[in-house]
Amino acid sequence: MRRMIITSAATAAGIVLLLSLKPHGTVTPQAEPVISSDTGSAAPVGDASSGSPSASSPSSPSSAGGSDTKTVTGSAIDTRYGPVQVRITVTGGKLTKVDVLQYPTESNRDVEINTFAIPQLNQEAITAGNANIDSVSGATYTTDGYTRSLQSALDQAGVH
Repeated sequence: MRRMIITSAATAAGIVLLLSLKPHGTVTPQAEPVISSDTGSAAPVGDASSGSPSASSPSSPSSAGGSDTKTVTGSAIDTRYGPVQVRITVTGGKLTKVDVLQYPTESNRDVEINTFAIPQLNQEAITAGNANIDSVSGATYTTDGYTRSLQSALDQAGVH
């Protein structure tokens, strides 16, 4: 009788655990967000304020009050979980803004990690002014792709 109670309790606990597990599905976002160093918030790609990341021109210089401003898109770097690509703005030879155009968003976990990591990477890049930045714990692959894409953009912009 005692074994039957223990077996029933274990079976019930197992069923509860199985039913509480979330399936490992994929997230299909409406539009892949761009995370900017300006606000640290996400905005959909193709939004009028963020421009189109698929422009064929790697840089688009503009003049703002006598300062030479360039916007350059870095190479898309493939990582284990998906591509990472940044677009930078350089004003007067100094890195002033970083937008992340692509980053892994295949699963909820990817979104969770990168929503936390990318604003930190943006802040580090702006502070350092180059791609020599610290890795974000838990986002090693994203950090690697980010720094390589950032270095590509900095090279194109002529920032050293």
